[in-house]
Amino acid sequence: MSLTLRRRRVSMVMPMTGTRMGRMKAQAIRTADQVRPMASTAREVAAHRIEDARIWAAPKLDRAAHQVEEQIAPKVSAFLSQAAERIDPAPSIRRRGRWSTIALLAGFAACAVGIVLYRNNARQWADSMKDTGADASRWSGDRVEDASRAEEGDVRADETPRRKY
Repeated sequence: MSLTLRRRRVSMVMPMTGTRMGRMKAQAIRTADQVRPMASTAREVAAHRIEDARIWAAPKLDRAAHQVEEQIAPKVSAFLSQAAERIDPAPSIRRRGRWSTIALLAGFAACAVGIVLYRNNARQWADSMKDTGADASRWSGDRVEDASRAEEGDVRADETPRRKY
C-alpha cells in the first residue's frame, strides 16, 4: 500500500484551559462574582419596595371593602330580594307577617288603653272609698248613739238598731 492512499485519522485533543469552552467558563465565573453583590442589593431593594406597596395598598383595600359593605352590598341585596319576590309564584310569608304585626300592635295599643282606664277607675274608686270610709266612721258613731238611745227606750218603732259585726 502506498502512503498516499492511506488515510490518516487524526484526533485533536485540546487542553481545557486553552479551549474556547474553558475560557467561556472562566469568564462566566468572574462575571458571577461581579454580579452577586448587585443581585443581593437588588433583592433587598425589591423586598423594600414590595413592603412599601403593601403598606400603601392595605388601607386602600380596607376602605374599598367598607364602601362595598356599606354602599354597594345593601343595594345589591335589595335588588336581589325584589327580584326574588317578583318571580316567586307562592304568596310571601313576609306579606302575611305584616298583617299579623299590625294586629299585634293594635292589641298592644288596646291593652295600654285598658291599663290606663283601669288605673283611672281604680284611683277614682279609691278616692270614693276614702270618702265612704269617713262616712262610715261617722255612721258608726251614729250607731253607737242609736244603740245608747235604744237602751234608754228612746227608739221609735220603725227604727231598729243595726247590729255591729
